[in-house]
Amino acid sequence: MPPRASKKAAKPASKKASAAAPQDAFETRAIHAGQEPDPTTGAVVVPIHPTTTYAQEGLGGHKGFEYSRTGNPTRKALETCIASLEGGERGLAFASGMATLTTISFLLQNGDHVILEENAYGGSVRYFNNIANKMGLETTYVDCSKLQNVEDAFRKNTKMLIAETPTNPNLKLNDIEKIADITHEHGALLTIDNTFATPYLQQPIALGADIVYHSATKYLGGHSDSVSGVAVTRTKELGDRLAYYQNAAGAILSPFDSYLVLRGIKTLGVRMDRHGENALALAEFLAQHPKVEYVNYPFLETHPQYKLARRQMKNGSGLISFEVKGGLAGAKRFLKDTGVWTLAESLGAVESLICHPVSMTHGSVPVEQRKRAGITDGLLRLSVGLENVADLQRDLEKALRAV
Repeated sequence: MPPRASKKAAKPASKKASAAAPQDAFETRAIHAGQEPDPTTGAVVVPIHPTTTYAQEGLGGHKGFEYSRTGNPTRKALETCIASLEGGERGLAFASGMATLTTISFLLQNGDHVILEENAYGGSVRYFNNIANKMGLETTYVDCSKLQNVEDAFRKNTKMLIAETPTNPNLKLNDIEKIADITHEHGALLTIDNTFATPYLQQPIALGADIVYHSATKYLGGHSDSVSGVAVTRTKELGDRLAYYQNAAGAILSPFDSYLVLRGIKTLGVRMDRHGENALALAEFLAQHPKVEYVNYPFLETHPQYKLARRQMKNGSGLISFEVKGGLAGAKRFLKDTGVWTLAESLGAVESLICHPVSMTHGSVPVEQRKRAGITDGLLRLSVGLENVADLQRDLEKALRAV
């Protein structure tokens, strides 16, 4: 007869101390921060917890979770990880980048004034032009790369400045440290969209930002399979205020999407190194091509803010924008002849994408506002992926020949 099974239950694996410390390198924290092995099974990957609710031993006797809109173990792992990577006190995960920005705006109230980078993502402009204004928020659009413009835009009721760096799609840079000084002198909060650079290339909180946010759909997730957003606050008090609105408004990230973003973050460092390497090579190629009017890329020496880019960023990231000759007709002809490159919205994933901002990401921005921001009919934005750079260049050459 086979031996009888022991009636003694197996002991759950002991809770392991965090494998990531604040002094650990970025790559180590990306893999381990908030992601200790599961105490019950020892699983090294954070489990997906699809539960909506949690059993309580008695009134008020829960284990840190009550309802998954308020908190979920998978989402908490992501929030802990991104807070570590950005060097902030609290991280929060949302249903999209725009859900993140919307919730951040709830920190403001009727009659408050916001300064917004004029070269911002079109969805951000649409939100402040058509929705936030109905809640009584006043918005001024400013070229934040010019510090005097920033200083001049402040009013007595200015409560927040929101800037991207690099900007979308013209890849202008904003000097975070100097903008932070101006913003704080006026008693306002500085919010930085760090989507294009990621915390691997740029650390806005270390440079003075109060809030950093991302469309985690882009580089953080990195695989075009999760729509998501995250925010990190400098202080616990500000994080607690934002968490209140996250819970009250409810635009939280699902457990499965939290898992996908965590998976993407694990390889963020190596991906951003390759994105930057490929993008610089292609920017140098485009800069000398006779059918290209100009190229925007922060680590090109011809970029007007090249020195700031080298000081503020680790590499130039994977975004390039350029003006093709022939305006709209030239852009349309170019887009018909790409093969490896895919015409699509979004950016920051392993595959290379092309976007025509006037028709796509910034289509909802009023024409005059687009023109002031330098978003022209012939402007194209490249999200350089991880394919072989020779294949990517050959495909661009083919498309440019058709222009």
